[in-house]
Amino acid sequence: MVSMSSASSTGPFQPLKADDPAVVGGYRIAAVLGAGGMGKVYLSYTPGGRPLAIKVIRPEFSEDPEFRRRFQQEVRSAQRVQGLYTAPVIDSDTEGPRPWLATAYVPGPSLAHAVARHGGLPLRSVLLLTVGVAEALTVIHGAGIVHRDLKPANVLLASDGPRVIDFGIARAADSTALTGTGVSIGTPAFMAPEQAAAGAVTPATDVFALGQIAAYAAIGAPAFGDGPSHAVLYRIVHEDPDLGRLPAELRTLVTRCLSRDPAHRPPPADVIRMCHEVSPEPLRQGEDWLPQAVAGAITERRRLPAPAPPPPPPPP
Repeated sequence: MVSMSSASSTGPFQPLKADDPAVVGGYRIAAVLGAGGMGKVYLSYTPGGRPLAIKVIRPEFSEDPEFRRRFQQEVRSAQRVQGLYTAPVIDSDTEGPRPWLATAYVPGPSLAHAVARHGGLPLRSVLLLTVGVAEALTVIHGAGIVHRDLKPANVLLASDGPRVIDFGIARAADSTALTGTGVSIGTPAFMAPEQAAAGAVTPATDVFALGQIAAYAAIGAPAFGDGPSHAVLYRIVHEDPDLGRLPAELRTLVTRCLSRDPAHRPPPADVIRMCHEVSPEPLRQGEDWLPQAVAGAITERRRLPAPAPPPPPPPP
């Protein structure tokens, strides 16, 4: 649930800087995993040694009472999400000076990172990615949450399938005064037309993003192109996506997910069925679901920095 996509290309674990906390909620911080519009993400460990990703919310949001109220609601909802394709929420503090949220650490690059480094994925990987994300959406929607910001940076590629992270959290920032001050929460290239035009959001909004993710994974580029946010949003609302390089097996599925009318998009269960129907072989998640080059990025993320030692006791 916690986006780790922004760590720089020098490696997944960045050293702490002077303004980073040494401890969050009793968890000693070992490294920086990334930073995004709403906060910074750190690596830590449970007392028993399991790695955690801890997202600490930026001070600008922390000072907004409406944000805090919504963040608390979203965290409570997120704690009900227990799926095989989501990173579970382990702990949180929505009351303290800097609210934070801890989820299980997922050793794997984001889809955004993998495509930027290695290009598009083979058909089998794309189908397994799509069924995994669709299954995650079924569980997320079942908990009464709309993700609202499903994008390649929020889909992590673990060794046994994808994990969807950061679900529901964008909603907490939606109504704050901050969203009008240049702090961008939704990601324009992966918004649905109704979200871009009127801010309307339903579970079908996430299905549009799922279609975009499948196309991005297969083509290696966004279906509505790159460029300034306003230009991409205009194309999403008014133009058809460029699916010319999409494998034929994915054409119907992606086209239906990218219907401008939310009522014409298939529910996640239908997406899963369509993936099985077009797959040349039975779809089973396993350790070999990704190309070897991408799997190497998982190995890199398993070499975790050691937890920081506790501070020495004060002198007697």
